Amino acid sequence: CSVLFFLLYFLGVGKTTLIQKVTQALKSSGIPIDGFYTEEVREGGRRTGFDVVTLSGNRGPLSRVSSNSTSRCEYRVGQYAVDLVSFEQLVLPMLRNVNHGGDTEKRICVIDEIGKMELFSQAFIQAVRQTLAGSGTVVLGTIPIPKGKPLDLVEEIRSRKDVKVFNVS
Repeated sequence: CSVLFFLLYFLGVGKTTLIQKVTQALKSSGIPIDGFYTEEVREGGRRTGFDVVTLSGNRGPLSRVSSNSTSRCEYRVGQYAVDLVSFEQLVLPMLRNVNHGGDTEKRICVIDEIGKMELFSQAFIQAVRQTLAGSGTVVLGTIPIPKGKPLDLVEEIRSRKDVKVFNVS
């Protein structure tokens, strides 16, 4: 497989800032790049959720704080209710576009991140696998530090021979 997958393995600080700076540097160098990152949403100094932000400038909710008693959300991670519809509407078209690009042009795809919230989407899992199988794509992605039950796709990616993991603290 000619895909390189760069994983940034974080300890919870500076992840989005690093992704944004690398993305800006690559764009300014004229390198074809697309993808998304997740960004904290804060209100009154308190984290209330996360948004998905595409590199083309679209934004939508990934999750919001929700009490168990008032929300019947099917997809939850801790205190956060995951908006799977919003996530898929933003991310899947972008990943399909990357996957359908010509193999002659090397491109970079940012996937920040491949974590519990994102992995509720079977379509996202399939799209990530297709992106990794593409011969013309370098992926700059983030995965969580292993704790608790392993996440199948994360472990699959971590064990690939064409993956380079960088520890950032």
